[in-house]
Amino acid sequence: MAHVLGIDVSTTATKAVLVNEGGRVRGIGTAEYPADAPRPLWSEQDPEAWWQGAIAAIGSVLSSTGVAPSDIVGIGLTGQMHGLVLLDAADAVLRPAILWNDQRTAAECDEIRAAVGRERLIGLTGNDAVTGLTAPKLAWVRNHEPAIWERVRHVLLPKDFVRLRLTGEHALDKADGSGTQLFDLATRDWSPEMLDALGIDPAWLPPTHEGPAVTGTVTASAASATGLAAGTPVVAGGGDQAANGVGVGVVDPGTVALSLGTSGVIFAATDSPIVEPDGRVHAFCHAVPGRWHMMSVMLSAAGSLRWFRDALAPGMAFAELSEEAGRIAPGSDGLLFLPYLSGERSPHSDPLARGAFVGLTLGHERAHLARAVLEGVAFGLRDGLDLMVAAGMPAPTTIRASGGGTASPVWRQILADVLDAEIATVATTEGAAYGAAVLAAIGAGWMPHVAAATTAWVSTEVSASPGDAAAAYRDRHAAYRALYPALSPTFHGG
Repeated sequence: MAHVLGIDVSTTATKAVLVNEGGRVRGIGTAEYPADAPRPLWSEQDPEAWWQGAIAAIGSVLSSTGVAPSDIVGIGLTGQMHGLVLLDAADAVLRPAILWNDQRTAAECDEIRAAVGRERLIGLTGNDAVTGLTAPKLAWVRNHEPAIWERVRHVLLPKDFVRLRLTGEHALDKADGSGTQLFDLATRDWSPEMLDALGIDPAWLPPTHEGPAVTGTVTASAASATGLAAGTPVVAGGGDQAANGVGVGVVDPGTVALSLGTSGVIFAATDSPIVEPDGRVHAFCHAVPGRWHMMSVMLSAAGSLRWFRDALAPGMAFAELSEEAGRIAPGSDGLLFLPYLSGERSPHSDPLARGAFVGLTLGHERAHLARAVLEGVAFGLRDGLDLMVAAGMPAPTTIRASGGGTASPVWRQILADVLDAEIATVATTEGAAYGAAVLAAIGAGWMPHVAAATTAWVSTEVSASPGDAAAAYRDRHAAYRALYPALSPTFHGG
């Protein structure tokens, strides 16, 4: 039987997922690696770790399944977005990659707004300048490392460094490209206006492709390193959020996904660019041809629950902690939690925002605090969803949920009540890597388009529906929304 392979180059590991012609996952290989924080607010990684991780993950899935390399008819790539990889004329890495969660570029964000104009910047690229995106990282290297800047000849994103090693080609998908903030969102390609404003040579940037398009084939040297067959086609793929959208079947306008991992993302497919006027949520190209997406991002979603568990209930299983929270009535007896433990992106682009419990009394126990964390994350996600709807996206009636946090039935019910939508879980749990495999299947000609593949392969089951608590949560959400303006002066040293 023929197979396709999805490769996900994430911040912590590379995952390789093998999928057969029926859409079933045959095997998974994973290889972990560290990230570096050489200074406060910095986050970097050696690109070579991604390639070695890909070699190990591919080798693992091939050996564990026994699938012959010649039976793999296509490879799709996905991975962490926004990271900056700089190469010289010989494709040698010039410095460690600067990652999506690096926070060093606040001054460069101000420079970009001044150079382009904030309103024009948001209208053109779909996004305000924020520290996570690629363009400010380029400006930082230009400002602080001029010797490296002089040697730059190629700019890539993380997964596309792996593509280069696999195929020898410099190439990029349009979804990940739009996350650099160097794209014209409407035309789905590099923006001459942005490149000119930032002094970036267009020759440094790779050609861009739609997600299912073939960008090259596995070279003989890459085949020797990985065990893959030389000549295997490699499609463009997509950034991790767009590929995850494909993996859970959010490809047509009106479909919405929720990813509840360390961070929390609400992702909606659209048939045209929809831009929130103040740039408080993101607008990018989708990995699906002719589609875009809106995306709200909160930085500490399930990460907030992990912090709470590690700090106040060390060693306790998440399922047990969630069950404990479920014994508390909705509203946590007046207790509210602000989940800005790592700063925030949506709706407040504020790296200095901080977390807080508000309303504590002698009557509150650990279970109240645990439930308040679950509710606070749900309220933060609702903030982002409200911005997306106000910008022109239809309010969803069903949201497809994935990620570790959705394993909790208590949290799923809270999300259904707060978001006022059915929560549907997805049978496939491999997210972005599975989506990359779907895109490879389209490139291999198995299906005529992405929607046909996701209709055939992605199944969902409604696991929570809005209940009696939904009305009460609307009032609690209003109280939650008042906390950031009230506490912001404290966060900023006022």
